[in-house]
Amino acid sequence: MSCNPAIGGLGKGHLVREIDALGGEMGKTTDLAGIQFKMLNRGRGPAVWAPRAQCDKKAYQFRMKLVCETEPNLDIQQAQTSKLLVKDKTVFGVETTNDVQYFSKTVVITTGTFLRGLLHIGSNQQSGGRAGDAAATNLSSSLKEAGLELGRLKTGTPPRLLKKSLDFSKTEVQPGDNPPPFFSYWNAPMFHMEQNQNKASVTPPPISILSRIGKQIDCYSTYTTEKTADIIRSNLHKSPMYSGAIEGIGPRYCPSIEDKIVRFADKERHQIFLEPEGIETEEIYVNGLSTSLPFDVQYEIVRSIIGCENAEILRPAYAVEYDFSFPSQLNSSLETKICCNLFLAGQINGTSGYEEAAAQGLIAGINAARRVQSKKPFVLDRSQAYIGVLIDDLITKGTTEPYRMFTSRAEHRLILRQDNADLRLTEHGIKLGLINSTCAEMFRKKSSAIRSEIIRLNNTFHQGEKLSKILSRPESTYSDLPLPDSSLDKETILQVEIETKYAGYVTRQEAEVKKQKNLEDKNIPRNFDYSSLPSLRTEARLKLTKIQPGTIGQAGRISGVSPADISVLLVGLKRWGQNNQNPTLKIDSDTTNSV
Repeated sequence: MSCNPAIGGLGKGHLVREIDALGGEMGKTTDLAGIQFKMLNRGRGPAVWAPRAQCDKKAYQFRMKLVCETEPNLDIQQAQTSKLLVKDKTVFGVETTNDVQYFSKTVVITTGTFLRGLLHIGSNQQSGGRAGDAAATNLSSSLKEAGLELGRLKTGTPPRLLKKSLDFSKTEVQPGDNPPPFFSYWNAPMFHMEQNQNKASVTPPPISILSRIGKQIDCYSTYTTEKTADIIRSNLHKSPMYSGAIEGIGPRYCPSIEDKIVRFADKERHQIFLEPEGIETEEIYVNGLSTSLPFDVQYEIVRSIIGCENAEILRPAYAVEYDFSFPSQLNSSLETKICCNLFLAGQINGTSGYEEAAAQGLIAGINAARRVQSKKPFVLDRSQAYIGVLIDDLITKGTTEPYRMFTSRAEHRLILRQDNADLRLTEHGIKLGLINSTCAEMFRKKSSAIRSEIIRLNNTFHQGEKLSKILSRPESTYSDLPLPDSSLDKETILQVEIETKYAGYVTRQEAEVKKQKNLEDKNIPRNFDYSSLPSLRTEARLKLTKIQPGTIGQAGRISGVSPADISVLLVGLKRWGQNNQNPTLKIDSDTTNSV
């Protein structure tokens, strides 16, 4: 956790639960290091419920470090990578600044904000990917030599304040939910020693922080004032964002405080959250106050906020610029198109946040391993997971600003809920070998219980009415049923309620997915020549040639490619398949007409 001490939130919480359902570590470590848990959006439909946790940053870091160090068949080396080892457009290892070479069949690069990282505090500039850590200065040129096109992005972090210098009586308490809505589906089984090819994991059963401190720690909310806005307006010329010192584009949905004041000039105040960074530190993370203004101006701004009149800044806020690789240069597996066996994940692909990075890291890691094993890539599509939406958006639409996941980005969000991520993805995790036998058995019992109960509700009548019909009413809950099954746990009951209440909508969305799958399953050959289609518009030809989409569905989502262009492409692919006698390329007339 390099910056924000929180995990999850809108869209991001869905990603974490999907990572957990596939066998990833983020949800487990968050549950163990969490000091406060909330389910956001409870007042709305279940498709947009979103888990969020406040974590102890150091506990999270050391737990994740321990997981890596004790993982069987994983060797750890610490050094800074200076260049890729590439021959004939195929990567075969890396070289470090210590002149040590590591040879590998595949390489996954996850650089965060460190590629030529430059820190800004007012006019002060320092090389670094994060305060106190050196930037990676040589790797960018090595990536360019490999054939990748790089751009420049910017992100920022707020100041950290000393807790005892704040007046919390002037702020609003933000408690956690009780009971805590944990991230991991596995809970107890994740503490068990597991067998892996007759080798037991040596990771000791960890104890969650909540079990030590007894209760969740409160966060607090407060607001900026008119004085805050005046200070920022009078010092805008000192901000590197506005002076032109920063070249990179910042995140649209997490703007700096000076950006908020300029863009939302009609707002009298902006909400600020005061969040503890852990249980053994007095540092408070000021969520919503990211800035790159000079240190003295930061003091004025902070002390103009309600409850922070006497605040002491432990660490100043700053902006960081860094290089990234345009994600349209990737395949769905997150392997680069230009260099074989090279995979990219995280902020190097133009995303923001831990959750987006973890989702990509999981997929890139899986596919790097599968490449070594000569297996087909593991790819999730948009109808299967938010992970699929994330990667598809990146590789087909690209990005010129830090990409952040939201529920609104998923067209099938009614079936991509955070509560059913295990039902959607855990069978994949089992097949990939990422879910241990204890968790696999637990999952199959749960899914069987859900199916059995839904069947029972559809076939059981009370006073001439199906129990499923009674439960489908908006005001009804499972506990209101005249004949509930008292043996079911709360997770099973939740799934039964949601599936029953929204059955009509879910069925309709699943039908839409089936209809679209016809296009998603039609592959475009890598060597297809778009210049052979004279009827294709110039803009579409240029973008299709540059991005090289893998399927018709992906091609249709590229900005600037119209339905008419797709019709031309389908006809051209049919002709190409006939001329090349390609039996796998079948384009029927119904598909062309449906476009």
